[in-house]
Amino acid sequence: MSAPVSRRGLLLAGAATATATALALAAAPAQAAQAAQAAQATGHPRRPFGRYGSPADRLTPKTLYVHPGGAGDFTSVQAAVTAATGTGRVLVLAPGTYRETVSVDADRTGMTWIGASHNPRDVVIVYDNAAGTPKPDGSGTYGTSGSATTTVRPDGFTARWITFANDWLRTDLPGTGGTQAVALKVQGDRSAFTHCRFLGHQDTLYADSLSLDTFARQYFSHCYAEGDVDFVFGRATAVFEHCHFRTLVRPDLTGAPYGFVFAPSTAGANPRGYLVTKSRISSEAPDGYYKLARPWVPSSDTTARPMLTVRDTHLGPGIDAVAPYTNMAGGHPWQDQRFAEYRNSGPGAVVTVPENRPRLTRAQAAAHTPGTYLGDWHPRPAGR
Repeated sequence: MSAPVSRRGLLLAGAATATATALALAAAPAQAAQAAQAAQATGHPRRPFGRYGSPADRLTPKTLYVHPGGAGDFTSVQAAVTAATGTGRVLVLAPGTYRETVSVDADRTGMTWIGASHNPRDVVIVYDNAAGTPKPDGSGTYGTSGSATTTVRPDGFTARWITFANDWLRTDLPGTGGTQAVALKVQGDRSAFTHCRFLGHQDTLYADSLSLDTFARQYFSHCYAEGDVDFVFGRATAVFEHCHFRTLVRPDLTGAPYGFVFAPSTAGANPRGYLVTKSRISSEAPDGYYKLARPWVPSSDTTARPMLTVRDTHLGPGIDAVAPYTNMAGGHPWQDQRFAEYRNSGPGAVVTVPENRPRLTRAQAAAHTPGTYLGDWHPRPAGR
């Protein structure tokens, strides 16, 4: 097994070269000019924002450019978000590692973030706060929500080809109980993420809503999420289609379970929780060391009835096929929640104890599709 510190380096592997190049060009403009001339001569001009224009040739008047080396309007994502007032703003992010926390207010509706290279490994937004990390002002610790590297509140938010990461490690605060470390917390309705990565350990992706009585719809397509404990969690109505979930090793533990993939906290009044379809779950851990899900009934909503449907998905051997679900709290057994499966495959989907694998009938499965979950919102490409 790899030492836990190696995970921190892996989180940033795809962006390191791009960041170094960007900073070098910013520090040596004469060399940058020479390189640009050489690139022009060979027919491959240097374009850090790809086909999305530049500050000198904006894609639209509402487009802003972020570049860690200074070739854009801003060098940090948060600075661009702060400047992007109004609705329908577009942020184009050049390849690089953006080590910062980012918070997007609810009034930035219709905002879009684009990773310019079309490779999410090239554009990484990362920080290392955990729930138990002390705040600099001495007012306590961050808590789970406060640990988020990126927090997105507005409706109509879209992100493409970006990695959201939290590279905090349990070895950073030995013995702490506040090991939640969120990479992305998303709360708005009609929030869509395509070809994005979510990297962390505990509580990596927080798919939530702004309030208990708000049923935010979110769509994740061709995304990758990894972690160990409850690493996809929250109360949103969220569809995960063609996504890859990967469970990690736990060098700090000697036995199963290492953790849980999903921990929905769906409000009891919400008829739609999490839907996972046409996806796959793989693992770095030994066979059977992970549970598929456990229900989260938070103290702020003791009437929650967590809902998760996993269908047409490949469950690798890392999932405990005998008992894939477990309780988070004794007073809220998983059997009383809304967990179901349909037509899954793989060693983790083998039914050995039927009462431990609630399954939909074909007629019931017809109500568990991206279309029924998302309603009048259609983020999926036509024909899918």
